[in-house]
Amino acid sequence: MNLELLVTLGVFAPLLGAAIVGLSGRRLGNVVSQSITTGLLFFSCFVAWTVFSQWTWGHLAPFTVTVAPFIHVGDFISNWSIRIDALSATMLVVVTSVSSLVHLYSWGYMAEDPDKPRFFAYLSLFTFAMLALVTAADFMQLFFGWEGVGLASYLLIGFWYKKPSASAAAIKAFVVNRVGDFGFALGIFTVFWMFGTIQFAELFPMIADRANTGWEFLGHTWSALDLAAFLLFIGAMGKSAQFFLHTWLPDAMEGPTPVSALIHAATMVTAGVYMVCLLSPIFEYAPVAGQIVAIIGAVTALFAATVGLAQNDIKRVIAYSTCSQLGYMFFAAGVGAYEAAMFHLFTHAFFKALLFLGAGSVIHGMHHEQDMRKMGGLWKLLPITYAVMTIGTIAITGLGIPGIGGLAGFYSKDIVIESAFAAAASNHSPIGLFAFFVGIFAAGLTAYYSWRLVFMTFHNKPVWKEEDGHAHAHDHHDDHASHAQIETHSEPIADDHAHDDHAHDDHHHHGPLKPHESPWVMIVPLLVLSVGAIFAGMVFEPFFTGHHENEFWRGAIFTAPANHVLHEAHGVPTWVKWSPLILTLIGTFAAFWIYVVKEGMARRMAERGSVIHAFLYNKWYFDELYQFVFVRGAKAVGDLFWKVGDEKIIDGGGPNGMAWLSRKFAGGLGRFQSGYVYFYAFVMLLGLAGFLAFAIYSWGA
Repeated sequence: MNLELLVTLGVFAPLLGAAIVGLSGRRLGNVVSQSITTGLLFFSCFVAWTVFSQWTWGHLAPFTVTVAPFIHVGDFISNWSIRIDALSATMLVVVTSVSSLVHLYSWGYMAEDPDKPRFFAYLSLFTFAMLALVTAADFMQLFFGWEGVGLASYLLIGFWYKKPSASAAAIKAFVVNRVGDFGFALGIFTVFWMFGTIQFAELFPMIADRANTGWEFLGHTWSALDLAAFLLFIGAMGKSAQFFLHTWLPDAMEGPTPVSALIHAATMVTAGVYMVCLLSPIFEYAPVAGQIVAIIGAVTALFAATVGLAQNDIKRVIAYSTCSQLGYMFFAAGVGAYEAAMFHLFTHAFFKALLFLGAGSVIHGMHHEQDMRKMGGLWKLLPITYAVMTIGTIAITGLGIPGIGGLAGFYSKDIVIESAFAAAASNHSPIGLFAFFVGIFAAGLTAYYSWRLVFMTFHNKPVWKEEDGHAHAHDHHDDHASHAQIETHSEPIADDHAHDDHAHDDHHHHGPLKPHESPWVMIVPLLVLSVGAIFAGMVFEPFFTGHHENEFWRGAIFTAPANHVLHEAHGVPTWVKWSPLILTLIGTFAAFWIYVVKEGMARRMAERGSVIHAFLYNKWYFDELYQFVFVRGAKAVGDLFWKVGDEKIIDGGGPNGMAWLSRKFAGGLGRFQSGYVYFYAFVMLLGLAGFLAFAIYSWGA
């Protein structure tokens, strides 16, 4: 079969599955619906790996398939196209691999849910939107996919829509992303204003010649390219949950765990990183915007890592870990190491999906309990889940020996940190130095909270045994807030299946709730992802950032002639190479000491109610700050316009005012309608007298 046709079928296969199951799922039944969507996703995955392998080892040339006209309005021309190059081939593999495994995993995790066709249709719709995004050949299709994943994520996060917290989380994700998308749209407008085209193939060659284009505003001349790049990055901040626009990410854990893996591991949240790397020709000639990207990325990496230290919900810990790792990717792109950013995106997809799905296996085995303080001692009862989550933890912490090797995260995280140092050394950039030190410090924090999760969940004393014989009936939509708060500042635990229409048969036990291993349909995806978490870095490091880097990227990523950051990253001093490992070991030992050797120490520290613990536990109080400034502020402004502007001024002086005058006037006239003849004769006499007086006066005048 022709490769172009195969790629087209692979991109549209998830849409076909979503349409069939979304429209006819109830008639088809659960098994047929799941089989259609999952089968089509595995077909897309096969196509993606075919393209990626031919690109990596077969020297496939880049090509673009024009499927159909999209929008043609004057000079604004957009065709629905499928672009294949190193970037899109990499993202095709990432998206379809994780999505197909999530589909398979959901067969077990969602086995008791009555709305499985709707869930699988949403998953497939989300995947199609991501494929449309990563294969876009112009800004219009990119924006279509961008908004498509936003819509699908809203549907997935709020899948249990009768659960108030899930509906609120879905709305929050949608609204926060609209803030970023507004900036993204303005960035597209600016690009079209500057260049008169939104086609990447036409746009990129023109950028160098117009790099000095100015924009007059408030009496100053601003760099138009910096402005465009900054506005586009605002979109990335929203989609990839970067600092200031990150607040939707932890709340998105209200969706089912497979959704968390799909959205937060490899797809939606990485769209921003992909977009910045795709637009490297713009960011290379927009140095100020690049510095902003690096700063925001570094701050996000630090912020999310600190917050992750104090969370107790197993999914929230991994969610903040995702936020922190995205920060690494962004500061790598900000210092000019786009290849390193994409490499970390690639490896991160495997070990983060592994951790999220592993957490889902724990939640499933613990009868939908998510509070790590109510776990412990699970390694004997969930041995496979324990093994794969340990692999994922080693991968994300980047444990490895320089010059020898390690798991996937070791290769990608180290080259990101080394690139930041190289940027600081070669360009004398304080921002690069800031990103470097933040990177190694966040590596220590990552090791601490990652191993904290493992020790609290799988080691220590089995806390769950204290609740033997107690029935965990999670069939009320507000039950997730009823858990005993066994530490100060305890958060309500989001129950994946706390939905009155999704009560599961195994939720009503009259004996001990003994944890159990997950079924094989959930275990197999974990084993496959474990292979990626172990070998993805070792196998693909030469292609993404090593000696085959130029052959692999083949112009898909543009670097200015003065940008030698990636090349110089390989020659950094020895102490730079060893710094991440040293901080990682310190973080690992600290977690082991506090949660294993001195078990109970962390609980006692939390009970003291320290200011630092409260600050980190409450996520730097961003939600409270935004609630006060934006939510209440917007409500106050709305009330002002509504109650004063609309009701008192517009309605009071307009329709309501005229109605009041008419009512008063009619009331006065109504008094004349007494019903007595003598009263009417008296009025007529007065009228006649008045008329005669007026006539005499007029005649005399």
